[in-house]
Amino acid sequence: MSEQTNLNQKIAELDKKVEWFHSDDFKLEEAVIKYKEATKLAKEIEKDLNELKNEIEVLSQDFTK
Repeated sequence: MSEQTNLNQKIAELDKKVEWFHSDDFKLEEAVIKYKEATKLAKEIEKDLNELKNEIEVLSQDFTK
């Protein structure tokens, strides 16, 4: 599995978690748990994006030499 596929899957999963808050399945009792899950996943996505950004910057430097 490539990094991009994994990242795309995480983003899709985060979208589903966020959609839950707007769905008929929303239950206040579960909201805190779902919010924590979504926050954790968002942090993972942010970390993955930063790693990709760093990799792109390194590759860009190699091309400018």
